[in-house]
Amino acid sequence: MTPQIAVFLVLAAMAVAGAVNLILQRHPIHSALSLIVVMVALAGLYLLQGAEFIAAVQIIVYGGAIMVLFVFVIMLLNAGEEERTNLSRMARYVGVPLGVVFLLEVAYWIGRATSHMAQSSPQAVSTRELSTLLFREYVFPFELTSFLILIAILGALVLARREDSD
Repeated sequence: MTPQIAVFLVLAAMAVAGAVNLILQRHPIHSALSLIVVMVALAGLYLLQGAEFIAAVQIIVYGGAIMVLFVFVIMLLNAGEEERTNLSRMARYVGVPLGVVFLLEVAYWIGRATSHMAQSSPQAVSTRELSTLLFREYVFPFELTSFLILIAILGALVLARREDSD
């Protein structure tokens, strides 16, 4: 077993364990921390593929900014532990079969895309080319995303203020 495969297996196990823990946690802060584990593991997987820019963006944007936003909103809204209801029990019986069907569907499409990718030759894109494309061609969607995040923060503040004033 090569070192790359060993690192891949460790990072993949971290990502899957974090994702399962994210779903099973009842407290929203613990779920957010599990999501950070998943994001860091994915950044490591991107590094293994030689995509340094995407790994850095994964850590800075998703692992940092978005997760700080999630934790900020969770703490601002004072979200407590999840309560179990009859509806959540029913969702388990409906959600598990639908989840299995969804996973089979995703596996089918990944297998189909992989067979098409094996026929074509991959093209490597440098970090410089990717950043130039991002900040020249896609600067409007990039800035629009930051504007939407700002609106989400303001919405959380408005919701938190309404609860305090009652």
